[in-house]
Amino acid sequence: MGAMSVRTESSAQHRAGFACFVGRPNAGKSTLTNALVGTKVAITSNRPQTTRHTVRGIVHRPDAQLVLVDTPGLHKPRTLLGERLNDVVRTTWAEVDVIGFCLPADQKLGPGDRFIAGELAGIKKTPKIAIVTKTDLVDSKQLAEQLLAVDQLGRDLGIEWAEIIPVSAVGDQQVSLLADLLVPMLPESPPLYPEGDLTDEPEQVMVAELIREAALEGVRDELPHSIAVVVEEMLPREDRPADKPLLDIHANVYIERPSQKGIIIGPKGKRLKEVGVKSRKHIEALLGTPVFLDLHVKVAKDWQRDPKQLRKLGF
Repeated sequence: MGAMSVRTESSAQHRAGFACFVGRPNAGKSTLTNALVGTKVAITSNRPQTTRHTVRGIVHRPDAQLVLVDTPGLHKPRTLLGERLNDVVRTTWAEVDVIGFCLPADQKLGPGDRFIAGELAGIKKTPKIAIVTKTDLVDSKQLAEQLLAVDQLGRDLGIEWAEIIPVSAVGDQQVSLLADLLVPMLPESPPLYPEGDLTDEPEQVMVAELIREAALEGVRDELPHSIAVVVEEMLPREDRPADKPLLDIHANVYIERPSQKGIIIGPKGKRLKEVGVKSRKHIEALLGTPVFLDLHVKVAKDWQRDPKQLRKLGF
């Protein structure tokens, strides 16, 4: 009797659940997310019934659906807000089904890694996988040393790694192996999101909202509502190396009357530049990727009272 014919009921069950990747900046979290999802995706719509965290991407498989969620960065709290933020992180970690701790193969373990690992040690129930990333940048000896160091880190802090796995998001094999390891840790469940969900439409809406916020700052009294922002397109810049992506965002800021143009643009374009700088920071934080932001101010006459314009502007 071949191994193939032994098919237990449980193996046929569909699984679905949440995973989050943690690690210090540049540990390769975003690259790994994009490789797993298979398309350039940052956030999809936040569906209240499934999660209140930002969804970074969804891996659809015949046997499972893996939803990758974001946690705000964990850092040593300097302020009360910082402590609150860290509480949010801990709550998320306790709520997801599996945590992937990303450690780059080409950098020695540092205090930042130890700090995060120390926090992870406090979360007992959630299974944790240590993922050594960027393995394409090191030779086998260096990789072996890093795997041992990660193993030791777990022992020092009393963390039981469910797995320690080396991956290079550049090579697909390891990435699908990682998905194979994550899936059994998810609960049995029907899919949580429809098949086609990798959409970036809500992402454009959120980007537009950030630009609008920045544009209104300081001129709310003069232009309380007469600003609408439409993100015309968001495209990854061609010919960029995989580790230095750039997202081109072209957006129009619409106002109702020509007289308002000067208010938004400011003397010598100074205000518009500030709006660009400020909103770009927020957008990069939201999407986790460097952004080139191209902003134009246009007049859409009396758009607030014109249903056709309103539709075009996404209201």
